[in-house]
Amino acid sequence: MPKDTGIGASTKRREDLRYLTGKGRYTDDIRAYGECAAVFARSTVANGKIIGIDTSEAEKMPGVLAVFTGEDFVDVGGNPAGWLINSRNGEPMKEPKRPVLAHGKVRHVGDAYAAVIAETEEQARDAAEAIIADIEDLPAIVDMREALKDEALVHDEIGTNQCFDWGWIEDNRAATDEAIKNAHHVTTLELVNNRLVPNAMEPRCSIGSYNPATDDYVLQTTSQNPHLTRLLISAFVMGIPENKLTVIAPDVGGGFGSKIYHYGEEALVLAAAKKLGRTVKWTADRSEAFLTDAHGRDHVTKIELAMDKDGNFLAFRTETMANVGAYLSNFSTATPTFLHGTLMAGNYTVPLVYVNVKTVFTNTAPVDAYRGAGRPEATYSLERVIDKAAREIGRDPIELRRQNFIKPDQYPYASAAGLEYDAGNYDALMDKMEEVADFAGFDARVKESDAKGLWRGRGVNAYIEACGIAPSNLVGQLGSRVGLYDAATVRVNATGNLSVMVGAHSHGQGHETVFPQVVGEMLGIDPASIDIVHGDTSKIPFGMGTYGSRSLAVCGSAVVRATEKIIAKAKKIAAHMLEASEGDIELKDGNFTVAGTDKSVGFGEVALKAYIPHNFPIEDIEPGLEETAFYDPANFTYPSGAYCCEVEVDPETGKVRVDRMTAVDDFGNVINPMIVTGQVHGGLAQGIGQALLENTHYNADGQLETASYMDYAMPLAEDLPMYHVDHSQGTPCTHNPLGVKGCGEAGAIGSPPTVVNAVVDALQRGGKNVTHVDMPVSPHNVWKAMQSA
Repeated sequence: MPKDTGIGASTKRREDLRYLTGKGRYTDDIRAYGECAAVFARSTVANGKIIGIDTSEAEKMPGVLAVFTGEDFVDVGGNPAGWLINSRNGEPMKEPKRPVLAHGKVRHVGDAYAAVIAETEEQARDAAEAIIADIEDLPAIVDMREALKDEALVHDEIGTNQCFDWGWIEDNRAATDEAIKNAHHVTTLELVNNRLVPNAMEPRCSIGSYNPATDDYVLQTTSQNPHLTRLLISAFVMGIPENKLTVIAPDVGGGFGSKIYHYGEEALVLAAAKKLGRTVKWTADRSEAFLTDAHGRDHVTKIELAMDKDGNFLAFRTETMANVGAYLSNFSTATPTFLHGTLMAGNYTVPLVYVNVKTVFTNTAPVDAYRGAGRPEATYSLERVIDKAAREIGRDPIELRRQNFIKPDQYPYASAAGLEYDAGNYDALMDKMEEVADFAGFDARVKESDAKGLWRGRGVNAYIEACGIAPSNLVGQLGSRVGLYDAATVRVNATGNLSVMVGAHSHGQGHETVFPQVVGEMLGIDPASIDIVHGDTSKIPFGMGTYGSRSLAVCGSAVVRATEKIIAKAKKIAAHMLEASEGDIELKDGNFTVAGTDKSVGFGEVALKAYIPHNFPIEDIEPGLEETAFYDPANFTYPSGAYCCEVEVDPETGKVRVDRMTAVDDFGNVINPMIVTGQVHGGLAQGIGQALLENTHYNADGQLETASYMDYAMPLAEDLPMYHVDHSQGTPCTHNPLGVKGCGEAGAIGSPPTVVNAVVDALQRGGKNVTHVDMPVSPHNVWKAMQSA
């Protein structure tokens, strides 16, 4: 029978009760006495020199309390990139300042150059419209190839539009070139990983307050990573001492990466709160979200696969242009490099990999990590070129992959892209995928589609990703400005219930359910007696937040280590209570027992004793029962999977319908299968959305033409099939105490190439010699490909 509680149980998410009954408390729900509103004046041109900003009329308008411009923040620090990446010639990357408010120039449509604080949001909006900005319109730099010519500059002070020219692994470069030059067969593919807008359900919102009596600041904000936000504001942007700044992230309505970062609006509301002595709130509208949230993807790649006469992979070589937009966001330099290039060996025994990435400044919104963050870009390139190669040499695409898979007896395996995979079984995943996807029934489904005048195609994919970025000593050598550990404090109260304070932030991952399952199982107590505290830097230990599928593997491991310390101390107390040796104490089902006897005390009794230490041996046992642990992983975790998609293509219109989607994933040990399935479902929806519908488009003037849901196509329920999801083939991670791997991004990584592979297969079955269609595989793009075939 399935377990009801603890590890392995599909416990319903306890946090859903407040969400489903409308009792969630999001940042915009928070109201403060005397609160006033901030509204930003934003650039309507993509590239322009600020000649002057006249705020005089705005300042006179009803309800206006203050108007800020970039000149008020000239001496304030810039929002930095989190990773320092060197070019392959050793030259440091270019890091122009990202100001709180633009001064000197505006660099993308939506770039804020002024802010109005007023009694009401309506008054602030009216006043913002009264600001007269004299901006000299300059030619927009939108296309990356044109940008690299440096004929016009996004940042004049750095003298180039190239941030860096990165090579990985540089020692492989010559050998990779030689392998491709001499290979029996080389498959080449040029592709685009389309730019996406994150579109979290909740737009960004920030509330700043200041207490002049204590010189304390409080920022309540929509953040996946409150401690990072506090650190950046303190150390780089405003210089507020960390002990004087509290950052609180309450319930957050989705992030997908876009809420990891610090944004200038957060600094502005703090500065305004101090100046006015009032609480200041800013809430983005959806148009602002489209224009200013960090976008995702936007890679243009050429990839080559070299093979010998038997189809063995010899080398992968890629050249990528990665758009970073107008400013460097906090993870924007890591996403196209170490989160992308290190995965370019995939699941395969290929001996040589060389990756070149040129990051490019353009007059567009900043680009940063979006669900998967570099891993989807790597997987898409690999799995598309492998499919193309299989067709070119007349091989079954599954068999070609199997031939080149790393085998279970080869672990730990040092990949050609510089990672050490600890565990996996890719053949088993492929076996299970073929079973769940009902390969045996495919021919019958093809006939059914033929009868309807539709072309059916099937695409497959095998992916691997690296999650829980680690360890800190390694990422420090690679350029990270922060450590990538996490932390947890387990506090046992005198009455036996627990509060667990965690550095990770929950905004849909289910932490409030899953972490108690782990602690409850370890202590043998009801998880319902365990409360999770997160999101408030004044209450939780310093952690690195939630992103990169790290919560359970990294923060969950910290929870385990802190709980182990609790158990060790509780055994000391129990030994004292039972007049036994500490080494003879066993914990089972919530009771501490002297081994081989029936003498025992319950967990609750030990908890109470910890706080009423009337006769403790003071030299051996301190009062209280509370422990903290920091956990710095020894390695990434490496989830992997095999996916299959079946589509129907209408040859008259090019419309694609996804009919079946199968996802078989290896997530190691699974703590809550229901939550894991839900995470995969969400990732599949976003991956199919990218493959089928979503696309961000700037015109030649740098105007965002897909700036609302009228023009930016989001997937609807009718666009998505019923999913077939399986995670029964897990190989436990060997280096964290739970044996878990990340699951939150897998669906978004595995699905895009699977969908496109299926579309190409359908077109070829329909007699069209189409070898590639760029995402999104919209009716227009598919029809155009059919006409050119």
